[in-house]
Amino acid sequence: MSMSDGLHGVIATSQQTGCRPGCGACCIAPSISSAIPGMPQGKPAGIRCIQLDDDNLCRLFGDARRPKVCHDFSYDRELCGHTRNEALHHIALLEAGSTP
Repeated sequence: MSMSDGLHGVIATSQQTGCRPGCGACCIAPSISSAIPGMPQGKPAGIRCIQLDDDNLCRLFGDARRPKVCHDFSYDRELCGHTRNEALHHIALLEAGSTP
C-alpha cells in the first residue's frame, strides 16, 4: 500500500516494535470523540490531548481510563513516516478524509 492509495487500510498493517518515543502525533492530529480524563467531550483534530505530557508520552498508557480508540491505534511504518512531522501530516490527511 502506498500513500497514493488514499491512506485506506493503513493503520496496523506494517507493525514493528512500536511507536517513535516522544512523537505524540496520534495524540494531536486526530479528533477523538470518546471522553478522555480532563476532556470529557473528547478532543478536536489538531488539538493536543490533555493527557500528553511534556515528553509527548501518554499519561494514560496502560491505564484502564485510556480511550479504546487510543488503545487500538497502533504504530504503522507508512502512516507514521520517518519523522514526527510526517506522522502529523499523514494522520491529519486521514482525519480530513474521514470528516463529512
